[in-house]
Amino acid sequence: MQRRPGGFTLIEVMVALMIVALGMMAVNTQLNRYTVAATYVEQKTLASWIATNKLTELSIAPTWPSVGDYEEDVEFAGREWRCDIVVEETPVPNLHRVDVSVSLVDDPERVVHKVSALIEPPAPAGFAPPQWSVPSQGAAADGERG
Repeated sequence: MQRRPGGFTLIEVMVALMIVALGMMAVNTQLNRYTVAATYVEQKTLASWIATNKLTELSIAPTWPSVGDYEEDVEFAGREWRCDIVVEETPVPNLHRVDVSVSLVDDPERVVHKVSALIEPPAPAGFAPPQWSVPSQGAAADGERG
């Protein structure tokens, strides 16, 4: 009986390489999906901050925003963003509905995030804001024991 030299045949090597190639393709696909998802979450978070900041600006402004559609470009986190602001009247006389849609300037048709709020008119001139008292240290400690 003649003994065969040790090692792999060409077919075995090709099958092993095929398995490794399929595994690498699966890893590459998952990395691409992760990158797309991470980019989406980053854009969504930044757009959320921009929209919330814009609503806060409008709600604390000294004048009430007038009814209508507005567009504003904002530079934030090294990117250019577009805010589409829609102010509408509501059935309640002292409330306006404000919708802020945020998109990238490069792709203004794709809204990344949208936030809505109800804004009331600013306080009248001379209106003193409430003075909130700070609880004493003893009151806070008593509440914890409760």
